[in-house]
Amino acid sequence: MAAVIDLWTQEHFNCPICLDLLKDPVTLPCGHSFCMDCTTGCLNQEDQKRVYSCPQCRQTFTSRPILGRNTMLAEVVDKLRIMGLQAAPPAHCYAGPGDVECDVCTGRKRKSVKSCLVCLSSYCETHLRVHNDLNPGKKHKVIDATGNLQDLICSQHDKLLEVYCRTDQKCICVLCAMDEHKQHDTVAATTQRTVKQRQLQELMLKVQWQIQEKVKELKELRQDVKNLKISAQAVVVESERIFTEMIRSVERRHFEVIELIRDQERAEASRVEELMGKLEQEIAELKKSETDLEQLSHTEDHILFLLGFPSLSPPSESMIGDIVHVNEDLCFEVVMKNIYFLKEQIEHFCSLGVGQMSGKDFQVPTTESKTREHFLTYSSHLQLDLNTVHRNLCLGRQTTEVFYCGTVQLYPDNPERFDCWQQVLCRKGLTGRCYWEAEWSESGLWGGYTAVSYKGIHRKGGGNESRFGHNNQSWSLHHSPNKCSFLHDKTETELPPVISCSRIGVFVDHKAGILSFYCVSDTMILLHKVQTKFTQPLYPGFWVPVGSQVKLSF
Repeated sequence: MAAVIDLWTQEHFNCPICLDLLKDPVTLPCGHSFCMDCTTGCLNQEDQKRVYSCPQCRQTFTSRPILGRNTMLAEVVDKLRIMGLQAAPPAHCYAGPGDVECDVCTGRKRKSVKSCLVCLSSYCETHLRVHNDLNPGKKHKVIDATGNLQDLICSQHDKLLEVYCRTDQKCICVLCAMDEHKQHDTVAATTQRTVKQRQLQELMLKVQWQIQEKVKELKELRQDVKNLKISAQAVVVESERIFTEMIRSVERRHFEVIELIRDQERAEASRVEELMGKLEQEIAELKKSETDLEQLSHTEDHILFLLGFPSLSPPSESMIGDIVHVNEDLCFEVVMKNIYFLKEQIEHFCSLGVGQMSGKDFQVPTTESKTREHFLTYSSHLQLDLNTVHRNLCLGRQTTEVFYCGTVQLYPDNPERFDCWQQVLCRKGLTGRCYWEAEWSESGLWGGYTAVSYKGIHRKGGGNESRFGHNNQSWSLHHSPNKCSFLHDKTETELPPVISCSRIGVFVDHKAGILSFYCVSDTMILLHKVQTKFTQPLYPGFWVPVGSQVKLSF
């Protein structure tokens, strides 16, 4: 028996309906065998039609077949189970947390791959094949497996949601569309999906743009932190150097004061020692005179006493003079006063300086790179705005170049168009950190004007309100072979002229309020830098005089 079974595989003993090993096998009149429960379920579904068929070969029976257990087949299947020949599916085929379980599998559920919107059931790969075999021609609509099939069914009519009501902004079934939504604006779900898909794409583009902006801002913040650390380290090193010099200077002054005190000490001690020597000499002479006088006083002979008395002269005047004393203070008191005063001054200065540095207004100065490679990391792709260009100017095909035409162009009227000054703005308003370059032609005798402006600058009339650099809405750099100047709010700042500077680089740090103009060649030459506060996005712009042309380069 075992040898015979070995010649067969598990598939020969699987139920064609549940695809598991047969359980209580029964055989229909056509000869096909199934599980008792599977066969009963199929026959129950056909009770209303009164026509019964085999789930496998579709042979019909006029009456419901009487199901009897196939004992021989049951013994073979039981033998298979005992011999352990049934191979378990791989672990990844079974449903885990978050997976949709197959509605047909018995025992341990397998992972569903598709869900049927007609049967409202989910199937694993094996039972999906059975489902498709039972429903040939793709009559049933299947979707990727979902555990929310009930959400796709109308709770009122128990029908599939296939229609969208634009009036009520909800999904409905066909019966709903014919009943309470009859007078509403209804469309097929596929039609509304197309509309919503476009909105979704727009929303995705907006989210992607926000992500790019956040990533850019994050990159800038990381660069700021990096620059902060570099600047802080540079300040620490410089402060250590300065404080070391200050300490050494104080030590030198300390040694000088000590040497000064010692010099005064030695000078005074030398003077006093000299006086002490003279005093000792005078004391010795006085003691000799005292001895002579003592001897004369004991002379008994009167004649000898009188003869010896004239030879004893009175004590001479002291060579030292008045009472001698040591000047213990000398100038030490003055020195100590100066030292204490210096100590108080240093402590006051240090406490004041440290207090200012610890205040909220103290900022570590950030380093600013002067390399073009650094600025190019903030490069912005700009395009000129056709709606703003003056009628004497022509735009290139890529809208990145503008030049003086000499003839009036038939641009349509537009409230954003400059009608007096030969100016043009870019389409995009800039925030954050941005950098761009403008390549000017060398043929223009009047040079050119590279500017940034708020969008609210006037466009009409020949007054200063619409002229770059002559109002509080714009900032402009005028550059020509003979002159270079910066203009803002009617104020012109003369700058040193830069010879042969055809490429102008502009860097904006909107948050920090920095606007810098550079002459770009082999090196970056700073022409002018502005520190202000920007309250609106900045739009790059150009004032193109006669004979000039400019091209945005990246």
